[in-house]
Amino acid sequence: MFDYDSELVRYQERLWEALDIRPGDRVLDIGCGTGRTTREAARAASPGTALGIDVSGPMLARARREAESEGLRNVEFVQADAQAHVFPPEHFSLGVSRFGTMFFADPVAAFANIGQALRPGARFVQLVWQAADRQEWHAAIRAALGRGHASPTSGPAADDPFTLADPQVVAGALTAAGFTAVDVADVREPVSYGPDADRARAAVLQLWMAKELLTDLDAESAERALDRLGATLDAHDTGDGVWFDSRAWLVTARRR
Repeated sequence: MFDYDSELVRYQERLWEALDIRPGDRVLDIGCGTGRTTREAARAASPGTALGIDVSGPMLARARREAESEGLRNVEFVQADAQAHVFPPEHFSLGVSRFGTMFFADPVAAFANIGQALRPGARFVQLVWQAADRQEWHAAIRAALGRGHASPTSGPAADDPFTLADPQVVAGALTAAGFTAVDVADVREPVSYGPDADRARAAVLQLWMAKELLTDLDAESAERALDRLGATLDAHDTGDGVWFDSRAWLVTARRR
């Protein structure tokens, strides 16, 4: 399983600064994955609560194990699609998502459903990727694996991480869904793929993008592509991990 928590460690810090969780908050974490943000929110909100929602059973299984090992009793995880899940109305005082909202088939409907779960005036804070051409990791992996000029959205729409890359699109979707005071701020941080090139290679090959790029290659072409990937990762090995530049939007809004 790919370790998104390690990849996004710098973004986690920026997100945490923006959340400003208070004791007693009820936090809703959209696309929570293995639940790091949810668990941190639960600790900060105590005696409040945190609920993480995600479609991935394996990720949620890990999230529950981690919560149990950490002795957290005020956190819960549910496997469901946040676009349609029936949340308790006006229950949560804060909504958050760390790169979990870009995959909605209908962002307006999804944000409206999330909004119904938030109290009036509650904040919704999310990180989403900027455009593919602003992501060094995306360009470098594609180039290494042989399709540097392929469309960045050549895979299924449900797997496109850049659907909210246009700030006007994300702001428009939130406004149409009933949010106000929408703010979209530029955030630039490196992403990590591992402590060294060998472990970074193993991590990258777990990504959907890498699997898709390698699918149609014959054995010889795949071997050359993997050699190029290794060279790329070596070049980005700082001695303190393998890092690539990236850019995101920090999007904040309030439920009317």
